[in-house]
Amino acid sequence: MDINYVAEGEELRLFFEGHIDSANAKEIEDAIGAIRSAGNYSRIVIDCEKLSYISSAGLRIILRLMKDAVVVSVVNVSPEVYDIFEMTGFTEMVKVSKAFRKVSVDGCELVGRGANGTVYRIDPDTIVKVYENPDSLAEIERERELARKAFVMGIPTAIPYDVVRVDDKYYGSVFELLNAKSLAKLLAGDPGELDNVLDLYVGLLKKIHSTQLKKGEMPDCKTTVLSWVEFLKDYLREDLYTKLYSLVEAVPDDDHLVHGDYHLKNVMLQDGEALLIDMDTLCLGHPVFEFGAIFNAYCGYVELDHESIVDFLGIPYETAAEIWDRTVRMYFGTDDEAFIQRVKDKSKIVGYIRVMRRAIRHGGPGDPEAAAVIENCKKRFDELLPNTDNLEFV
Repeated sequence: MDINYVAEGEELRLFFEGHIDSANAKEIEDAIGAIRSAGNYSRIVIDCEKLSYISSAGLRIILRLMKDAVVVSVVNVSPEVYDIFEMTGFTEMVKVSKAFRKVSVDGCELVGRGANGTVYRIDPDTIVKVYENPDSLAEIERERELARKAFVMGIPTAIPYDVVRVDDKYYGSVFELLNAKSLAKLLAGDPGELDNVLDLYVGLLKKIHSTQLKKGEMPDCKTTVLSWVEFLKDYLREDLYTKLYSLVEAVPDDDHLVHGDYHLKNVMLQDGEALLIDMDTLCLGHPVFEFGAIFNAYCGYVELDHESIVDFLGIPYETAAEIWDRTVRMYFGTDDEAFIQRVKDKSKIVGYIRVMRRAIRHGGPGDPEAAAVIENCKKRFDELLPNTDNLEFV
């Protein structure tokens, strides 16, 4: 009997199919032995996606692999086959993972697109965040844990309840959001809702920033931004790089929550309540890091192409710029123009770090469009950095 397999480095992936019982177990074990003799494998993954039944004779094959001091895991197990593993106690001896439910996003409504994935509505009750990285299970688990922590701390959010396989290529997290609508969609459908949208939007933002956790419970935002600045070192004049790094490094440590990608598509309205989604950027830090991301969402990323904001948020640039301005004013509760301008300028400095890094990673100086963005960021740093002594909102 032939066994399909994939060998990569020290990992061997075996694909079990059909029935495995006493009638064919020896033949299968002999085939596995021949495959193993051709390489030096310290880890074996048994893929059971096409396995419909396994008897005790088949289970003994796995036991003998384990006795050979090989790390064994069993994946893509159907509910029926999983019951066999569970009843025999195998799930207590070896890691056994159930098969993921399969879904398709063809023709589904696009809810939003972020740095690591795209959110679709797959039915009136459910949305799915599809991760761009095909090997994203660790990312998904990390985001689920961040979302759980935020929920426990009182942040209104939807907790993912399932992981699915999307179009046989990517993984996704499933959320129940019954008839929920993003604030972006609400505003695009009725521009007259702007005041209501901003009340919900800024109110949730304040709640996020008032949530305090212990240091180390979530990633540190400043550490991440410093790594972005370091990424720019070879692309900036030394004086600009030194000033930029020192400004970010001097930002006071803060143990309050920051979303990190806060815009209208990441806030859903359900039964009159604003719910936060897309939690993979959740971290702890100073609000300047949040406001840098907010500036980018409405102005920074589209500074050289105002029309592209329509594709992203479904609103004209003038409305996006108004949202940025009013968010700052409402959040701080002031119309002090000098203070407002300081907040904006400091937020822009943080925002342009990410815009420039993104342009380098997505196209680099050799791409005309990316090169224009990179040069624009350098120009903005030249304008803003000489007049900035710190990034605090004072």
